[in-house]
Amino acid sequence: MGNIKSRDDRYDSEFRVLRAVGERPDFTQREIARSAGISLGAINYCLKGLIAKGHVKVENFQKSGNKKNYIYVLTPEGLAIRAAMAANFLRRRVAEYESLKAEIEALEQEEAIFHHSRPASERLQSDN
Repeated sequence: MGNIKSRDDRYDSEFRVLRAVGERPDFTQREIARSAGISLGAINYCLKGLIAKGHVKVENFQKSGNKKNYIYVLTPEGLAIRAAMAANFLRRRVAEYESLKAEIEALEQEEAIFHHSRPASERLQSDN
């Protein structure tokens, strides 16, 4: 199961990076990291992978004087992949939500049963 989690984490990271790049191509890697909630080192690694896959391209531009900066642009393939990943990401998040919701409801039921099955004297002591 560790490999599946790792694969899901990688998938989520790629989606978050594609999303950040799509929203703000002028973001630096540090800003992408902050926006995506991923470490700067992981962003560098992820961007290299997305560039190698042809989902993102890098363009140089002059920001001021001789200082060069990069913008990260989604390719047409990157746009299509991001849309597909968004649907998958949403589907998985809804499933996680439903699972957590069911677990919370079960815990609430257990708590209600436990609370009502204790003698009144114990309930009064713990409620204070």
